[in-house]
Amino acid sequence: MNIRKINSSFHVKFRTDRDSLGEVQIPADAYYGAFTARAIKQYHVTGQRAHLYLIMAFVMIKRSAAVANMKTKALDTKKGNAIVKACDKILLGKHLDQFVVEAINSGAGTAFNMNTNEVIANVSLEILGKKKGNYEAIHPNDHVNMSQSSNDTFPTAMHVSILFNINQVIPVLDELIKILIKKSKEFSSYKKIGRTHLMDALPVSLGSEFAAYATAIAKARDVIVVAKKELEFVALGGTAVGTGANTPKGYRSIIIAELAKVSKLPLKPQQDMQYSLQSKFAVANLSSTLRNLAVELGRISNDIRLMASGPVAGLSEIGIPAVHAGSSIMPGKVNPSLAECMNMICFNIIGNDSTVALAAQAGQFELNVMLPVMLKSVLDSTDMLRNFVPIYSHNLIDGLSANKEKLQQHIENSPVIVTLLSPKLGYQTSADLYKESLKTGKTIRQLVISKRLMSEKEVKSFLG
Repeated sequence: MNIRKINSSFHVKFRTDRDSLGEVQIPADAYYGAFTARAIKQYHVTGQRAHLYLIMAFVMIKRSAAVANMKTKALDTKKGNAIVKACDKILLGKHLDQFVVEAINSGAGTAFNMNTNEVIANVSLEILGKKKGNYEAIHPNDHVNMSQSSNDTFPTAMHVSILFNINQVIPVLDELIKILIKKSKEFSSYKKIGRTHLMDALPVSLGSEFAAYATAIAKARDVIVVAKKELEFVALGGTAVGTGANTPKGYRSIIIAELAKVSKLPLKPQQDMQYSLQSKFAVANLSSTLRNLAVELGRISNDIRLMASGPVAGLSEIGIPAVHAGSSIMPGKVNPSLAECMNMICFNIIGNDSTVALAAQAGQFELNVMLPVMLKSVLDSTDMLRNFVPIYSHNLIDGLSANKEKLQQHIENSPVIVTLLSPKLGYQTSADLYKESLKTGKTIRQLVISKRLMSEKEVKSFLG
């Protein structure tokens, strides 16, 4: 097959766009322009395009800016209304394939901001009955980006897109907490050997163990809710260095009110605009709460994997639901696959938080330029949580069962339960009984009764 010959039969039409660096050939049907065409040649990084919520957030910002600029008489209504209509089309799902700049792109997200400006400009031009690239009528910088900078729009879009995602994470955490509480009640009558240092310790109930898991996730969830409130304060209107340069009077309050309206988020102006461009504390803080949640989810998953280990040579204290065959070679094997998947997700979230922390401290003077990688990291973490926690909750946690016989056997056979008798027998006698139980294989109950240290009735009152 002659690939070159086949390729030559396709005739791609181009148009000529122009930016401050000169002329660029753009596919004729593309809604992006010269800046984007240059950018996509440079930023081959992950192969992943920008997150849908970032696109939505940016388009909402451009729509709000057009409204604010019209209300302050900075933008004539014909141009402004065309921009608003173009944004509405995109928010309904049109032209999303034209946002082609990768998730990790230029510092401060300038390339993505311009990709957005160019797409909206060209859609606006079509609405006015003009050809793409006819920027004398509507210009990406002069009109779509009016009263804005990448320096205030990208941080604002970060906050909005993260809020969109985190607001979907909270309900799935609530459901997980609910299911953990349900299991704690279901397992409340099952006693088991507790463990410290991975060694036998005093008995607890399986139910209390799961109740403690629910408490851990609830505390992690509550901290996330507190942290996300700081994201409601946005930098919009600060423009290049937080001074609000090139914005008309009254613009800032109008654009933030409009953005709050279209996004349905309780957005408020960050009073210190210079701080909002310099510091990424709000994003780093939210990321750290996701890390802490991941630490708890990973720890719980480790416990489930250990308790389910077996069924013969492990602890085998709980049964796990089979979601698929556990092995391609060992028939009948069931693995804790969903717990393992959660562990891997938690590792990834912890790594993402390290990226965010490093990027947050890399800010210099009036701007942190490491925004795209920070945003990608947080959105990746929240995507994994909102996608997988429901599966983890319903297909693993809710399906766990208790192995009553094994749980009771562990308690009865463990010499550590002599601790419950030590107030009656004394520490040294109890230690001797512990050693003898290990050596002979006799249970503490058997030894105490056979040595007539306590009556069978007395032992039962202590050990049950």
